[in-house]
Order: sequence, then structure tokens, then C-alpha cells
Amino acid sequence: MIARRPLAFLAMLVLAALTLGGPALAAPDAGPAIEIWKSPTCGCCQKWADYLESNGFTVRTKNTTQGMLNRIKRQAGIGPKLASCHTGLIEGYAIEGHVPSDDIKRLLAERPDAVGLTVPDMPLGSPGMEQPDGKTEPYDVLLVKTDGSTEIFARH
Repeated sequence: MIARRPLAFLAMLVLAALTLGGPALAAPDAGPAIEIWKSPTCGCCQKWADYLESNGFTVRTKNTTQGMLNRIKRQAGIGPKLASCHTGLIEGYAIEGHVPSDDIKRLLAERPDAVGLTVPDMPLGSPGMEQPDGKTEPYDVLLVKTDGSTEIFARH
């Protein structure tokens, strides 16, 4: 179960979204809906959003200030050491950074008692961080537990 504070904040975000016109209702056969909070000038954030959409997710991006983005991360349970450049919210979980779509789908299928997933920093070759020369670096997707601890969820 997600800690009360992040759950209350997520409820507040949903209420705000509905008040401001609300997200478009997804078609019954649409993939899982994810709301992505990002800077309006972040190219890799938009690449990650496009990647998720091409992998079956219904994506809604929300451009915001860095201050608000930091607040969203903090309220969702993502500390500075776990942070990246954008934050996704999906079915009660936070998805921080360049997390692969299959890992998000696995999280949603397994439903662990956790805050969500993170790929701290911006590893080369992760979704949205592909390089023209094909260069990649290994990285881990971390499961962020409700007590703030982490464990490796997947290795890439």
C-alpha cells in the first residue's frame, strides 16, 4: 500500500486534473494511462513519452516548472538520490526517469507494495536516451519501497 502522504498527493493531482478539464477518457482497449510531469524544454522527456506511447501506453504529458516537478517527486516518495528529469504517475505508482515499458507493465501486473520504479540519472541507451552512435551503459531499474529503501527490479 502506498504511504498516506503520497496517496493524498496523487488524489490531489487527479482532482486538479479533473478541475482543469480532466484527462481524456481512454478507450476501453487503450493501454494503461500514464501522466508524465516534465520540463517543457526537456527533449529526452518527450522521447520517453513517445516511446511509452509506441509501447501501448496512453500518455498525457504535463509541462511544469522545476520547482513543481521537485514537489511532485518529493510528494510521490522520490528523493533526490533517486531522481531523474521527469516523473510519471500511473495507477498509484510513481515512475521516475527512463524506465523501460516492460518494467512498468511488470510492476502493474505484480502490484508490489511500493512507491514505484526509478532509473536515477539519465543512463545512455535507456528509453529516451538512445544515442546516434548506439552507445549504451548498463543500468538498474530500482523498486522504491514505501519505507524509502530500494531493491533492484530489473537490470539492463
